[in-house]
Amino acid sequence: MSEIDPTLTFDQLLRRLDDIVRSLEKGEASLEDSLAMYTEGAELIRICTARLNDAEQTVMRVQKGSDGSPQEVPFSGEDTT
Repeated sequence: MSEIDPTLTFDQLLRRLDDIVRSLEKGEASLEDSLAMYTEGAELIRICTARLNDAEQTVMRVQKGSDGSPQEVPFSGEDTT
Protein backbone atom coordinates (compact mmCIF):
# COMPACT_ATOMS: atom_id res chain seq x y z
CA MET A 1 0.00 0.00 0.00
CA SER A 2 1.25 3.45 -0.81
CA GLU A 3 1.50 6.11 1.87
CA ILE A 4 -1.44 8.49 2.14
CA ASP A 5 -0.38 12.08 1.58
CA PRO A 6 -0.80 13.88 4.93
CA THR A 7 -1.37 17.20 3.14
CA LEU A 8 -4.64 15.99 1.57
CA THR A 9 -7.71 17.81 2.81
CA PHE A 10 -10.58 16.04 4.51
CA ASP A 11 -12.68 16.43 1.35
CA GLN A 12 -9.89 14.95 -0.80
CA LEU A 13 -9.64 11.99 1.55
CA LEU A 14 -13.39 11.42 1.33
CA ARG A 15 -13.31 11.63 -2.47
CA ARG A 16 -10.58 9.00 -2.57
CA LEU A 17 -12.56 6.80 -0.19
CA ASP A 18 -15.62 7.21 -2.42
CA ASP A 19 -13.54 6.22 -5.47
CA ILE A 20 -12.37 3.09 -3.65
CA VAL A 21 -15.91 2.13 -2.64
CA ARG A 22 -17.14 2.56 -6.22
CA SER A 23 -14.28 0.45 -7.58
CA LEU A 24 -14.91 -2.31 -5.06
CA GLU A 25 -18.65 -2.26 -5.76
CA LYS A 26 -17.98 -2.82 -9.47
CA GLY A 27 -16.23 -6.05 -8.58
CA GLU A 28 -13.88 -5.87 -11.55
CA ALA A 29 -10.57 -5.59 -9.66
CA SER A 30 -8.38 -8.59 -8.95
CA LEU A 31 -8.33 -10.03 -5.46
CA GLU A 32 -4.94 -8.47 -4.77
CA ASP A 33 -6.06 -5.05 -6.00
CA SER A 34 -9.30 -5.33 -4.02
CA LEU A 35 -7.36 -6.13 -0.83
CA ALA A 36 -5.02 -3.20 -1.44
CA MET A 37 -7.96 -0.85 -1.98
CA TYR A 38 -9.68 -2.20 1.13
CA THR A 39 -6.55 -1.61 3.19
CA GLU A 40 -6.19 1.92 1.83
CA GLY A 41 -9.86 2.59 2.51
CA ALA A 42 -9.51 1.42 6.12
CA GLU A 43 -6.57 3.79 6.59
CA LEU A 44 -8.54 6.65 5.01
CA ILE A 45 -11.39 5.99 7.44
CA ARG A 46 -8.95 6.04 10.36
CA ILE A 47 -7.46 9.37 9.22
CA CYS A 48 -10.87 10.94 8.57
CA THR A 49 -12.17 9.81 11.95
CA ALA A 50 -9.12 11.26 13.70
CA ARG A 51 -9.58 14.58 11.88
CA LEU A 52 -13.27 14.69 12.80
CA ASN A 53 -12.42 13.99 16.44
CA ASP A 54 -9.83 16.78 16.39
CA ALA A 55 -12.34 19.18 14.84
CA GLU A 56 -14.97 18.25 17.41
CA GLN A 57 -12.54 19.11 20.21
CA THR A 58 -12.04 22.61 18.82
CA VAL A 59 -15.70 23.47 18.24
CA MET A 60 -16.93 25.94 20.78
CA ARG A 61 -20.46 27.13 21.37
CA VAL A 62 -21.30 30.67 22.39
CA GLN A 63 -24.03 31.05 24.97
CA LYS A 64 -25.26 33.79 27.23
CA GLY A 65 -23.43 33.89 30.55
CA SER A 66 -25.09 34.56 33.91
CA ASP A 67 -24.28 38.28 33.56
CA GLY A 68 -25.77 38.39 30.04
CA SER A 69 -22.45 38.58 28.22
CA PRO A 70 -21.51 35.93 25.68
CA GLN A 71 -19.17 33.18 26.79
CA GLU A 72 -17.60 30.26 24.97
CA VAL A 73 -18.29 26.78 26.26
CA PRO A 74 -17.20 23.43 24.83
CA PHE A 75 -19.72 22.06 22.37
CA SER A 76 -21.44 19.05 23.89
CA GLY A 77 -23.79 18.22 21.03
CA GLU A 78 -26.77 18.79 23.30
CA ASP A 79 -29.07 21.75 22.87
CA THR A 80 -29.43 23.49 26.22
CA THR A 81 -31.55 26.41 25.01
